[in-house]
Amino acid sequence: MGLTIKRLAHQILENISQENTTVIIGIQPRGIFLSDKIVATINTIIHPATIQYGKLDITFYRDDVRSGLHVANKTDINFDIENKRVVLVDDVLWTGRTIRAALDALLDFGRPAKVELCVLIDRRFNRELPIQPDYTGRAIDTLVSEKVKVNWKEMNEVDEVILIQ
Repeated sequence: MGLTIKRLAHQILENISQENTTVIIGIQPRGIFLSDKIVATINTIIHPATIQYGKLDITFYRDDVRSGLHVANKTDINFDIENKRVVLVDDVLWTGRTIRAALDALLDFGRPAKVELCVLIDRRFNRELPIQPDYTGRAIDTLVSEKVKVNWKEMNEVDEVILIQ
């Protein structure tokens, strides 16, 4: 997983323009584990203050918020995203509904010039919305009945991706 995270960080860096208007925003709760690691890797390559980093809670923008399955987290975006290149980061892309909610929540902070998506795992099939990642760690083909679980060292003592059938 470490090599994949380094590759994602380098791919994001490759697209930074001269005026460096790039910001990285991790989607709460699970996307921030990946975004923390990507930002830490980027900060070892370039000056740490070069990239602004925030965390976005999408709980109340979800279409299933009434189901009671989601716990609100803290949004921490203390910078302007107006006319910036925003790289949204999440762990798994499947139906696209989480990303749709993130886009809705993001617009409350301004109008970015461009929004890109970085995911660790792209479950290519069964997408409900026309959303595709710009940066992908791994693309895997799964059945609807299968689950992809990403364990992070911060929560589960190991960084790993598990396919549950």
